Amino acid sequence: MLPGVTGLLPVDAARSAIFDANRATGTIALSVAARDGRTHRTRVHEAGSLRVRFPNAAAEMLEAVIVNTGGGMTGGDRFSLDIAVGEGARLVAGGAAAEKIYRSTGANAEMDVALKVAAGGHLAWLPQETILFDEARLSRRIDIELAEGASLIMAEAVVFGRAAMGETVAQGFFADRWRVSCGGRLVYADTARLEGAIADKLARPAAAAGGIAIATVLIAPAGELQLAAVRALEDQFSGQVGISAWNGIAVARLCAKDGAALRHDLMAVLAALGTSVPRLWLQ
Repeated sequence: MLPGVTGLLPVDAARSAIFDANRATGTIALSVAARDGRTHRTRVHEAGSLRVRFPNAAAEMLEAVIVNTGGGMTGGDRFSLDIAVGEGARLVAGGAAAEKIYRSTGANAEMDVALKVAAGGHLAWLPQETILFDEARLSRRIDIELAEGASLIMAEAVVFGRAAMGETVAQGFFADRWRVSCGGRLVYADTARLEGAIADKLARPAAAAGGIAIATVLIAPAGELQLAAVRALEDQFSGQVGISAWNGIAVARLCAKDGAALRHDLMAVLAALGTSVPRLWLQ
């Protein structure tokens, strides 16, 4: 056998093939509908390392708990979530634990989330934090379709390193693309991107002023009442919180020094908006 050859493949190609073969994939496709005053599952599809469980299947507002049996994501992993809420149905969905994004050797971990809510339906999308480790790479897309008369509250939090463990994200990649349409009309488009020396960039005053934990909360429909409820808590926040409303929606931005401070503020914002966090957040 020639030097540098494993089987019929060069060493680098062989390693790449092994890496690709061991990458995790996961899919959840969930549809729910209202019937007899309750929300029922009409379709549940699971594949790969993602699972969804329903701890309160008999309740008026169904709860879906998403579980990643792989315990996290790393470069080359690909997950997709497709959740549809039917007319008059009510669903709260979130994760069993914080999602961890581990170091990558070069490829991105990819997450695609599609949320659809029909007229009269309500979705509370409340996953726990996404935690990025040093040299992690994550590309995420969130696409939301709301029918006229649908309602949504969602919160997505990202923590760059675990401060309590002395960890920082010196290098990495994070891209987050959101698109929201209401009644077929685009009402919100947002893309965040951090690449390279993430810790240095977050330290800049115009970025996060040294904070390592950020979150976005989106509410639809929303207006001045929601703005007033959140702004009334200004003196109680541990970090920075701002909220604006336009196009019939409201968006709150949060930035904090660490994950614990962010969670404190995030729970306060959600409570002000009349939403309780899933019980797993408190365990």
